[in-house]
This record gives sequence, C-alpha cells and structure tokens, in this order.
Amino acid sequence: MTATPDIPGPEALLAAVPFAGELGIGLEEAGAARVRAVLSWAPELCTAGGVLHGGVLMTLADTAGAVCAFLNLPPGASPSTVETKTNFFRAVPSGAVHAEARPLHVGRSFVAVRTDLYDDSGDMVGVTTQTQAVLAAR
Repeated sequence: MTATPDIPGPEALLAAVPFAGELGIGLEEAGAARVRAVLSWAPELCTAGGVLHGGVLMTLADTAGAVCAFLNLPPGASPSTVETKTNFFRAVPSGAVHAEARPLHVGRSFVAVRTDLYDDSGDMVGVTTQTQAVLAAR
C-alpha cells in the first residue's frame, strides 16, 4: 500500500496502534471506503486446540475498523470505540485471517463500521460491527 497526500501510509496508521504491531497485523489497503488488514496464525496467538484466540480476532477487526473510522473523520478529529460486537463463525487453526472494514454510517458524532473476517479459503470467520465516537480536536 502506498500513501497519498491526504491518507497516511500503513506504517503511520499502525504506529497509532502499537498493540496491533505487536500482534503482527499488517495493512494491505487503507482508504475511507475500505480498509483491508491481515494477521497470520502463530502459536503464541492461540488458545486451546491451536486455534487463534477470539481476542486476537477481535483486535484485528477493531484495528481495521478504527483505521476505517479514522480515515472518515474531519481533519484533527480522532475516533474512540464506544461499542463493538463480534460474531464468530469458525475457528482458524492455520494460515491467515483477512479483515475488510467498510463504513456503514459516517456522521458528525459517530462513525459505524462493519468488519468481515475471512480465512485463506475465503470462508467467513466472523463479523464485527463497531461504533466510533468522533472526538473533536483539542
């Protein structure tokens, strides 16, 4: 992914979420209409049975959703998650998880985002909807 004059590059966007970097989340695409992120399976990110931990999957979805919300804000504003809900459909025992976040609503006070999670086969792993408050610049 390359940066454009009005959209920060992936390194700058991920630097705002150091925990995402610790997990190994990468950005493949970042724009106001769609954000795509990826996270590879690793044993230290797993729970019983060698499947990715639900909290890891939620972090991937939250990160992609937060970047999407941020890219839909007016200059100087910042997002803050006020609500999130995740449904899990299948386990991820190997490979990578791909996240695709799209805005559902962009308003003056709130941005709502839906993030779909897929495995390498294209099967849906889960879906997260979140609401981000628009915090005015101080």
